[in-house]
Amino acid sequence: MSELRWQVGDAAVTRVVEREAAIPGGGFIPGATPEVLERHREWLAPWSVDEEGRLGLSIHALCVEVDGRKIIVDTCVGPHELPGMFSFMQDDGAFLTALADAGFARETIDTVICTHLHFDHVGWNTMRVDGALVPTFPNARYVIARPEFEHWSAATAETRAHATALTIDEAVMPLFDFGVVDLVATDHRVSDSVALFPTHGHTPGHVSVRIESAGAAAIITGDCVHHPVQLAEPACATDVDHDPVVSTQTRRDLIAAALDRGVLVIGTHFPPPTAGHIVTTPDGPRFRPLG
Repeated sequence: MSELRWQVGDAAVTRVVEREAAIPGGGFIPGATPEVLERHREWLAPWSVDEEGRLGLSIHALCVEVDGRKIIVDTCVGPHELPGMFSFMQDDGAFLTALADAGFARETIDTVICTHLHFDHVGWNTMRVDGALVPTFPNARYVIARPEFEHWSAATAETRAHATALTIDEAVMPLFDFGVVDLVATDHRVSDSVALFPTHGHTPGHVSVRIESAGAAAIITGDCVHHPVQLAEPACATDVDHDPVVSTQTRRDLIAAALDRGVLVIGTHFPPPTAGHIVTTPDGPRFRPLG
């Protein structure tokens, strides 16, 4: 799959894909009914809604080069065995090859940011070597918001499964044995140009990533937004949002913060072209993809 790359001041952001799919709108995002999607078809189609009304979604990592560092935001599904309906998503290692081909070989990464701990964002945190789970990125610190970790580490197996936090025992907990995790505040500054900011609701400690460099700014959303229709219809929560009321307010806050400000919004699950701007139109705020 072709990769995308954006310049944000002195920072470069590269999208490296693990998997792309199209899913029924009213399933994963119940409010994204055929009627709602039709109302927005003019700007959503064909890039993010197809002729059958399915939502285009992508699972990818976003790799940031700035301040002399190589940072990966979220590590996709990964190699771990998954139950039932998710089993087909297990990655065979092709993602690591794609990372290396894009200039992000495992050994070159110094920071991994986890926006939250759902299975499709932490999977390649670890891998098996001689039967043992080890950090996939051997020279990296893994940055996790403390409230997020505390919530899921205290949750029951049933709660984790219901909320798709399926691989914490395989992809998160082993990292502590190697002493490579930094549990941080939700507004933690990663480097001079990169900082976390709280975007709760999808999960209790969810964070997004802000990049500010040489007068330019970008936001990596994580899962506070899954699909661009939610930037016009912020009350359209997903069926796995921990608190839909909070996630709705988070999306409204994100829209207000980026609206007409030239902030590049990079969607963690948006299909190509993946990045764009939130702009005012006669019909309200809309996401305008690049290109």
